[in-house]
Amino acid sequence: MIRTQIQLPDELYRRAKQVAQQREISLAEMTRRGLELFLARVGPATVPPDGWQLPTVAGGGIRVPLESLHDIAAADEMAAGSATGSGRRGKDMRSR
Repeated sequence: MIRTQIQLPDELYRRAKQVAQQREISLAEMTRRGLELFLARVGPATVPPDGWQLPTVAGGGIRVPLESLHDIAAADEMAAGSATGSGRRGKDMRSR
């Protein structure tokens, strides 16, 4: 096992120490378990060995001018609202 040091904000350290005591485990054991849980959730690193690279799109990229995307999205939103009989105004009023 490798021994290491980490820096924690005071409040995080106090909370972690308190939880470890309540569970009757060491702070080191709780930290190991937390790292194992975190690494299981995020999965293996996907950064290539030579560093990060911008992802590419096999389909040739965006075919719509970037300036038009806002207008297209707004038109889609309005069309979706009129198809269901409720416009943006109806959605806003229901959420209040």
